[in-house]
Amino acid sequence: MVSLQEADRELLVGQRRIIGLAFTVFLLTSIIILIFVLNFVNRPIKKLIAGTRRIARGEYPGTVEIDQEDEMGQLAKAIHQMSQKISQKQTALNQQRDEYMDLFQRVPCLITVQDRAFNLLRYNREFAEKFDPIPGEHCYEAYKGRTQKCKSCPVEKTFADGLSYSTEETGMDKDGSIKHWIVRSSPIFDENNELVAAMEISLDLTERKLLEVELEQSEKKYHAIFNNIPNPVFVLDKDSLEVLNSNSSVAAVYGYTEDEIRGHSFLDLFRREESEDYAAKLKTTSIINQAKNICKDGKELFVNILMSPSEYSGQTVLLVTTSDITKRLEAEQQLIQASKMATLGEMSTGVAHELNQPLSVIKTASSFLVKKIENQQPIQEEILETLLSKIDGNVDRATRIINHMRQFSRKSDVEMETIDVHTVLENAFEIFSQQLKVRGIEILRDFDRNLPRISADSGRLEQVFINLLLNARDAIEEQGARHPMEDIQKEISLRTTRDGNFVSVEVCDTGIGIPQNIVDKIFEPFYTTKEVGKGTGLGLSISYGIIKDCGGEISIKRNQKQGTCFRVKFPALS
Repeated sequence: MVSLQEADRELLVGQRRIIGLAFTVFLLTSIIILIFVLNFVNRPIKKLIAGTRRIARGEYPGTVEIDQEDEMGQLAKAIHQMSQKISQKQTALNQQRDEYMDLFQRVPCLITVQDRAFNLLRYNREFAEKFDPIPGEHCYEAYKGRTQKCKSCPVEKTFADGLSYSTEETGMDKDGSIKHWIVRSSPIFDENNELVAAMEISLDLTERKLLEVELEQSEKKYHAIFNNIPNPVFVLDKDSLEVLNSNSSVAAVYGYTEDEIRGHSFLDLFRREESEDYAAKLKTTSIINQAKNICKDGKELFVNILMSPSEYSGQTVLLVTTSDITKRLEAEQQLIQASKMATLGEMSTGVAHELNQPLSVIKTASSFLVKKIENQQPIQEEILETLLSKIDGNVDRATRIINHMRQFSRKSDVEMETIDVHTVLENAFEIFSQQLKVRGIEILRDFDRNLPRISADSGRLEQVFINLLLNARDAIEEQGARHPMEDIQKEISLRTTRDGNFVSVEVCDTGIGIPQNIVDKIFEPFYTTKEVGKGTGLGLSISYGIIKDCGGEISIKRNQKQGTCFRVKFPALS
């Protein structure tokens, strides 16, 4: 039997073995746990810490290499994803910052950032190059050449209420030259939405200011020229013909001030019944001659009108200039009247011939009747009727000649009318028929009776044809005087034709002709080839003016037979 002591001793040994085994197991377990912690917890944590520190230093992306699929591995992946996103955000922020800085430095205007005391905190390259400022210098000292802030400082206003403001300011460049800027201020807030600074952007307006000054001077010069033009000038809307502007001469000539005429139709200056015709002419032609205008006081005046398209305030307009020709026309009328009187003087002999024939017939018939009555001889009824008819017809002829002469010599206003050129030719020829017959001058007519009518003053046009007939008669007479022994062909040819849009009248003679070297002078006032006392030198000059007033033209050429041909052309009416 085993004793109790031995049993206790064996039990104690067993306990010790168990305790040793337990300690060994604990130690092994601790070692295993320690190894596990080192490999699977501590080392990954250190890697995570190192990775987050790299991220904190801005080293992107912050990769943490942990080959575990547990929570540590998931945490490492999350940190890696966070690092990538932070890297992307930081890259975008850096790009925006670089773009902002590039814009801040490169923008072609002056940019400064100022505090409440107007000290320069930052400024861009443009500002630095232009003014070479001292750090901390006040803005008004750096580039405005002032010792104190501007009176209307936009930065001060921005600091007062946190809003943006604009103004125009004047300062000096670093070379001392005067500069003009448009200045705009904007507030800068911190993360607490506190106003900590103000940005001021200044755009150089110096060139624009100089252009504005030049433009202002140019406009003053234009207005000075515009208002000092002696003739009235109107600026009209090209469609409605409304007066948009006018110069000071309009008031002097028409009596309307600029404010009174502006907004009214230019057609108000014409007679109401003529306004539609002139409206069409103003829009389709460039010149209107001898138009009649009505002034504010009702006085009528004759004007020549010139039109040309132009630009005014960004729109196409008509620039219209009128020239008062009333006094000129009155002077021309007096000159024409004087020429008429001279023409009547030249025609006096011919008129005497024209009147002599009917008077001779009347005298013969009346003498026959008186003799019969004195001798108490009966007069056959048929003979009496014949004689009375002759007397009556020749009285009418003499009356017609006298009335024609009175009408021709009468002073009258210019009145353009629609006329048949043949009627005027026949009226002019009526005065000459007898005297030409006496002189042995033959009249040859070649008339186109289907010609359109023309617009002219019939009295003035008759004066033109009379002057041409007088010159033809005198040229033929002078040709006969120079060659008295020769059989001279005495002919005056009258021919009318249609020449495109013109009616043409030719008066040709077989007279002495006009030397080629004086053809260019023949229409000059007071120039004549006739002997002293036989011509005034006004006939052709006045005829030239009358024809031009009708819109026509006159030319000279050599007659195919001998002598001269005058060709007159008038615009045909449709």
